Amino acid sequence: MHDTPDFAVSDAELRAAGSLKWAVAGPDVLPAWVAEMDVRPCPPVTRALHEAVGRGTFGYLPPPSTLRLPETCAAFVTARFGLPVDPRQIVLSGDVMGGIRLVLDTVCEPAPVIVPLPTYPPFLSVVPLTGRVAVPVAAVSDGDRMVLDLDGIARALAEGARTVLLSQPHNPLGRVFSEAELTGLRDLVLRHGARVISDEIHAPLVLPGVRHLPYAAIEGTAGHVTTLVSASKAWNMPGLKSAQIIAGSAEDLAARQAVPFIANHGTSPLGAVAATAAYEHGGPWLDGVLGHLAAQRDRFSALLATHLPDLSWQPPEATYLAWVDARPTGLDDPAGAAHEVGRVLLSDGADFGPGYAGFVRINLATSAERLERIVQGLAHAWTAAG
Repeated sequence: MHDTPDFAVSDAELRAAGSLKWAVAGPDVLPAWVAEMDVRPCPPVTRALHEAVGRGTFGYLPPPSTLRLPETCAAFVTARFGLPVDPRQIVLSGDVMGGIRLVLDTVCEPAPVIVPLPTYPPFLSVVPLTGRVAVPVAAVSDGDRMVLDLDGIARALAEGARTVLLSQPHNPLGRVFSEAELTGLRDLVLRHGARVISDEIHAPLVLPGVRHLPYAAIEGTAGHVTTLVSASKAWNMPGLKSAQIIAGSAEDLAARQAVPFIANHGTSPLGAVAATAAYEHGGPWLDGVLGHLAAQRDRFSALLATHLPDLSWQPPEATYLAWVDARPTGLDDPAGAAHEVGRVLLSDGADFGPGYAGFVRINLATSAERLERIVQGLAHAWTAAG
């Protein structure tokens, strides 16, 4: 069995699979919104799951010390990103957002939390769930790309914020933050005695020509950083519920391990099996995915130039998400028009923070043929109504 990623999946097959991305789209609507890929499962993951089902792996999750997942995750992070990780630093969690909430509750001060914008919408929801106030700080342009507003972050820290919730690589901008940006952030955090929670779920999806630098790899961050990773995005298995929390210090690790079970539960035994297989045997398949996504990025750029030349975007350095400024359409709600007229379901920029109405996020992780249909639908909606 070949481990080459197969994006040649029909609309009918994807609808029949019943995932969120396709389930909420009408029968004549193309979904290009939530971060799921239109690809057949990674064969090593499928084989591992079939074997686990054959063994009847349906009970409660055993102690992490009996699983290989911490070791395989640590080995993957070390080899792929150059960040040495001791498996004993890793705490298992059901998903990254649950892990972020746990970290906020266990090691972060009950003070405001900085959320760089635009942002993955659940970031704006999880902060108030912990009784904290979210402080949005919008990215700024350096002329060529959007970058962290370190001056804005400095002001927020000076005014009392004590945690920075970082998406790195960034969703939805697709940025891989530079060493200078991360070092500048470190200096600010150290100056104010703050913390960083670094969601690096998209780290395996850094596209060719760019290298992901974990925030925890920056010297001087160990005492204040927690990193969250998962195989769910890169290997397209978010429903299997398996994420990993990497503690920066022994004190933080002890704080998380001391919480009652109910505060950090939900890791699926089958998810642990799947993540182990992905980290250990899914590298060649992932490399094939990255090649396809890079080609899709280039294809999308060409399609926009042909069908919607007035729109602007920054091609992502990572992820399969395109953040597009659709304000030149003149539409108050380009995402709504895309759905109603073009029959394409997008993520509305207004959900990513105040000030982003008129932007849209478009999922490129599909077949070349389907991407062309998506852009044609957008062109029909936006040029007809604009």
